[in-house]
Amino acid sequence: MTPPEPSPLTRILLADDQNDIRSGFRLILESQPDMTVVGEAPDGTTAVELAHTLRPDLVLADIRMPGLDGLEVTRRLAGPDATDPIRVLVVTTFDHDDYVRTALRDGACGFLLKRSGPGLLIEGVRAAMAGDVLISPQITVRLLQTHRTTPPAPTP
Repeated sequence: MTPPEPSPLTRILLADDQNDIRSGFRLILESQPDMTVVGEAPDGTTAVELAHTLRPDLVLADIRMPGLDGLEVTRRLAGPDATDPIRVLVVTTFDHDDYVRTALRDGACGFLLKRSGPGLLIEGVRAAMAGDVLISPQITVRLLQTHRTTPPAPTP
């Protein structure tokens, strides 16, 4: 007997403490023929529990949530100590460099700003599922500026 074919749908869990944000993300993602939302969590603790129960392909996690914050959710689900890792895409309003570095270090497969729009959200999900990392352009530009080295000024 051959194993069943993998589902063509990307199964997504939404973790955000704002119901209107979760509803908006659901509308955007479920407008895509290859994506479905399998659950919603209003806090980080519920997000981790649902992720272990539902086994989604991807968790979209906000940074600031009650219970566990999105960085801790990322660490527990996708970090180096996760026994059965699940992809986590951080989607937040907070673009602090420390948050970006911590999320990526702890296994996030992307870091998007909520203000980036629906197109980038969909692109972020697809990139994560392809094994790529997508960071909002505003953050990428700033990170590159802080890491580039400027040549010394020429001496007369």
